[in-house]
Amino acid sequence: MALFTGNYNYIKDGVALTLNRLVAFLEKRGVPVLVFAPVAETPAFEAVGELVPVPSFAIPTRKEYRIATGLPEAQRKRLAAFRPTLFHIAVPDILGYQALKLAEQWKVPVVASYHTRYDTYLRFYGLGFLEKLGQRYMKNFYSRVRRVYPPSESMAEIIRREGQSQHVEVWARGVDSEMFSPARRDMAWRRALGIADDEVAISFAGRLVKEKNVAIYMRVMNQLTARGLKVKPLVIGDGPERTAMTSGLKNGVFAGFLHGADLARAYASSDIFFFPSESETFGNVTLEAMASGLPAVNAIASGSNSLVTDDTGYLVSARDEATMAAKLEFLVRDEALRRRMGEAARQRALTFSWDHILSGLLESYRTVLREAHGR
Repeated sequence: MALFTGNYNYIKDGVALTLNRLVAFLEKRGVPVLVFAPVAETPAFEAVGELVPVPSFAIPTRKEYRIATGLPEAQRKRLAAFRPTLFHIAVPDILGYQALKLAEQWKVPVVASYHTRYDTYLRFYGLGFLEKLGQRYMKNFYSRVRRVYPPSESMAEIIRREGQSQHVEVWARGVDSEMFSPARRDMAWRRALGIADDEVAISFAGRLVKEKNVAIYMRVMNQLTARGLKVKPLVIGDGPERTAMTSGLKNGVFAGFLHGADLARAYASSDIFFFPSESETFGNVTLEAMASGLPAVNAIASGSNSLVTDDTGYLVSARDEATMAAKLEFLVRDEALRRRMGEAARQRALTFSWDHILSGLLESYRTVLREAHGR
């Protein structure tokens, strides 16, 4: 299989980690994989499998991200020598589009995973007028592949409703429930950050970027602080909005970018997870927080809708900050409710097994190949 993506290891985000986990799974089962993606001088982590770099440039307003400029002749020759029987495209960018056209020319079946609502990102950077154009492009792109794999049923419904594709199968995400566990709670770690034992730590986790609605997190948390509630905003992550959040978030604690056991400890040492982002198609951070035993207050979004239920937290419109604040205050004031919802969240997270999920995707690949070859 040939995998094409906009980020494989130059930034450690949920998409990159998921794709690396997929490649590791496939190679263990004897499936050869060749990955094509932009690279950086200093990668965020070591890539799994063979990574073929493609030309790219840094986005002027978001220099931490890169845009692939295509698939040059040298990379095409390497791909031809590899003789892939299946193309998996993770991002509908220039690289992804050229891969799609090449697969059509070579008559190789193509599948695509759906990780992010890129069309919605435009509104956060003053380009909302291009959103309809972006939706038309995505409809053209995804209608030409044999399967589209969104990470949640709610996202699958949007893809079908918008006419992007009717050949949709959910490829959910899993969680390491041994790593992310309430057992990782560490009161000494909290105290070292200045979080008192009687304060309720309300965490946010992820890239600190506009499209994660970090401004909403700040405003709502400042409301709770202004009401005199004993809360402590705990921000886990880093990004270009860090400076604005540091100056605008009252009484906030910034843990920085964490991973592995350190990240698991930060979740478990929180009391509530608050994630107002609408751009997630799944929400890896929400699932990790739930596995860590946290009730969640999330914006209504295609990803969160498939994770957060009435007994594990609350879903609220991102445009209703007053209700978000009210739900958080409700949880802050009721420790028994927090504990009950946190236990339910943990049990729900346990149903998301990586091995089961990736085995299902591999079987879908095989079905696509049988269909493509009339077997």
